[in-house]
Amino acid sequence: MLRQKRITPIPKARADPSRDNPLHELKAAFVEWTVAIGLSPLTASIRKSALENFIRWCHERQVCVPADITRDLLESYQAHLASYRKADGEPLEPSTQATRLNPLKAFCKWLVRKRHLTCDPSLELVLPKLPLRLPRRVPTVDEMKRVIAGASAASPQALRDRAIMETLYSTGLRRMELVRLRLHDVSLEGGAVVVRSGKGRRDRIVPLGSRAAATIERYLREVRPLLQSGLDRGELFLTDYGEPFRRNRLGDRMHRYAARAGLPGACHIFRHACATHMLDNGADIRFIQAILGHADLSTTQIYTHVSIGKLREVHAATHPAR
Repeated sequence: MLRQKRITPIPKARADPSRDNPLHELKAAFVEWTVAIGLSPLTASIRKSALENFIRWCHERQVCVPADITRDLLESYQAHLASYRKADGEPLEPSTQATRLNPLKAFCKWLVRKRHLTCDPSLELVLPKLPLRLPRRVPTVDEMKRVIAGASAASPQALRDRAIMETLYSTGLRRMELVRLRLHDVSLEGGAVVVRSGKGRRDRIVPLGSRAAATIERYLREVRPLLQSGLDRGELFLTDYGEPFRRNRLGDRMHRYAARAGLPGACHIFRHACATHMLDNGADIRFIQAILGHADLSTTQIYTHVSIGKLREVHAATHPAR
């Protein structure tokens, strides 16, 4: 007699006790406005999540109208974030706290704009000071050669992956910037890539090295026609199923190549390596800023802290104990 397999019922999601709080309607209108003024869907999603956390916290304190959102309330919420402990007992990173508070400041400013508040209670809210975070590990030039050489097989997938890695290393593109590249965004003869709607919805033109251009040209000639399907909308790089890459799928693939070379990370190590190696070879910091698409030079200057090549030369030439 066959024993019947016991089926464990899927637990129902607990209802949000704050779901009827009127602040949720204002949150929804604010998120719609965020998209309407041209900010990215990712920004809208971050704002929505942050405000939902805030509204749940407010609901526990019987706060349900904009007039109750005062500076004292915001500072209490900020103190709550600072003292909060995750399941592993660790506090929230200052960057996470800032990610929860920045949307709140934007929401308060919007409430004033829509005349739900007469003055902005978040004006004097001091956000956590974010520490300078250096890249965890910047590969050397030889290590980058080893990572890219991991795609040396003769298969179509390996040639595509090599073209992706050469493009990332040559241009310093972010992962989603590469995923969104279309055929008409790349000029192989001109040696340039057009990045459309990068971070902050800013377009930019990035140089493309001859080695990367040659690899892309071969991919377009030999591999992409094999991958095309009815799902093809003109993206430069396609998956094995003829679809555009999703963020996680590309990240997982690049992580495997990095891991085989003994390196942590995935797509972003190519960006770190691009900036650091160019600085080591004498590139001006503002040129690196333009390539990476940083709005603020201080963001780019992080790479001057890990660009050790020139510092090592000066140290060897001038230190008495060299």
